Amino acid sequence: MAEQLVGGSFLSAFLQVLFDRMASREVVDFFKSQKLSDQILLLLNKLNATMISVNGLLDDAEEKQNTRPSVKRWLDELRDAVYEADDLLDEIAYSALRSKLEAGPQKKMMLSGKGQLQKFLSSYSPFKKGMEKAKLEEILERLEYLVKQKDALGLREGIGENPSLQKIPTTSLEDASGGVYGRDDDKEAMVKLLLSDDANGNDLEVIPVVGMGGIGKTTLAQLVYNDSRVQEWFDSKAWVCVSEEFKVFNVTKDILKEVTSMTCDAKTPNQLQVELKEKLMGKKLLLVLDDVWNDSYVDWDILQRPLKFLARGSKVIVTTRNESVALVMRPRPIYHLKELTDDNCWFLFAKHAFDDGNYSSYPDLEIYGRDIARKCKTSASNWNDKWWSLEVQGRCR
Repeated sequence: MAEQLVGGSFLSAFLQVLFDRMASREVVDFFKSQKLSDQILLLLNKLNATMISVNGLLDDAEEKQNTRPSVKRWLDELRDAVYEADDLLDEIAYSALRSKLEAGPQKKMMLSGKGQLQKFLSSYSPFKKGMEKAKLEEILERLEYLVKQKDALGLREGIGENPSLQKIPTTSLEDASGGVYGRDDDKEAMVKLLLSDDANGNDLEVIPVVGMGGIGKTTLAQLVYNDSRVQEWFDSKAWVCVSEEFKVFNVTKDILKEVTSMTCDAKTPNQLQVELKEKLMGKKLLLVLDDVWNDSYVDWDILQRPLKFLARGSKVIVTTRNESVALVMRPRPIYHLKELTDDNCWFLFAKHAFDDGNYSSYPDLEIYGRDIARKCKTSASNWNDKWWSLEVQGRCR
């Protein structure tokens, strides 16, 4: 199966399969039955975290491989390493099956030496004692080496990613389940910008928040959107998840529905813009345009025409991965969102991995957990995905 997959897009799809396999009960139960199981499970988590970093580079690598032989070689080496990980999971599946059969009703037949099953299982044993840990470490080291080459090759995470891969539209509601760490200063800085009234003659100010995917742009926007000071300052608020395709008609329609809380009957772009203008006239609005990819000046120029009739002090927050998107809106200085510190990444990781974030009962696991959190610091949005079912699987619960 693996040999049929070539190129960045296919590798990305293949990695998704590996993520699911690594989180499967079969794999986790097998490792839990081994000696040093906690260390092995954490190695598996580190492998998963490294593959998340690798996955973020694939789109950029795929675009550059045709003109950069060094990137093509990097993809080839990556493919081999990923296939090696897949082979390891095949071996784990075999060992898990053997353990299950040896512990079940088939044990008598196997011990009798008369069955073909016993001959087959005895002839092939993928793991010698303790080898599973060594194999994981070998594959992890190989993948980490490839990730370290990204700067030399000029590869960047999130570049070229197709926005249509966004699965669920964002909303203004905060996700309080995992807590927010390390964004207090960013929140206060953003609130200060929103409450300022130095528009220099312009009724509408655009505040772009720029950063790589998963760094927390949407979370920051949600924090300031729901701040009590912000709610008191503005007459009205609107949250629109743009993502996917930036169509002026659709985005305008969503803004109108947000402002009026009613369905829109406008049939033409002109009707729609005139109606939005009438609803916004003289109001001080906070508008969030989340996850914008379109950097067309023409589209933005058309979209913002009804917004020119807003009251002084109105603001637009735009979250985007690409600085070019922000620049077409001729904003005030761009707000570049930085990565979380290693400590804050660890606190966020521990919140998910341990009950109530209480990691003090597992001091031997902290060094591994901090390493995993550091590797995933730019992909915190992935930390709610399936691979979280791996974290120590009941040993930290």
